[in-house]
Amino acid sequence: MIAIIDYGAGNLVSVQKAFDYLGEKSNIISSATEFKNYNRVVLPGVGAFGSAVDQLKKAGLYDLIIDWIHEDKPFLGICLGVQLLMEESLESIGARGLSIFNGNCLPFKEGKVPQIGWNNISIKQETPLLDGIKDGSYFYFLHSYYIAPKISSIITATTEYGVSYPSIIGKGNIHAVQFHPEKSGDVGLKLLKNWIQLC
Repeated sequence: MIAIIDYGAGNLVSVQKAFDYLGEKSNIISSATEFKNYNRVVLPGVGAFGSAVDQLKKAGLYDLIIDWIHEDKPFLGICLGVQLLMEESLESIGARGLSIFNGNCLPFKEGKVPQIGWNNISIKQETPLLDGIKDGSYFYFLHSYYIAPKISSIITATTEYGVSYPSIIGKGNIHAVQFHPEKSGDVGLKLLKNWIQLC
């Protein structure tokens, strides 16, 4: 069973509907007491980095998610969910992310901000998460900040938007994407199906 973390940062129903379409059971949870009943975790979201950190802490989920990831249990971050894996973000000075990976989040300085719409990925290393997905495939993006991890080995794919930035990262059972697979049509559903099979 998949837990979709609710911290008041949007797009949860569309994520759940995507799993429903794939025949996979999931529930939206917002408290620490519910967390222990699941064996896979999805951290989606849109909105501000600092507010998300605050809400996760208020719900008692912040430390639980950190422990879950450190135990290398199945995890998928989506959009803001990938940014929260970093230590910090220039969007919210002083807010401490989950700090799973060393690095921060930087603002776009070129093009229209936020980046809204379809953009493609450049695959940097093979991963079962991208089985059946071609290099150059297009996904739906909506964000103003991008991650800048200090370790390049976690970068699975990059995207160009005035700068080349990581759009997919992964290590062990931990995967995260900057785009919205649940809004990316067949290719997005394929990625989610791959993640389910990985778990």
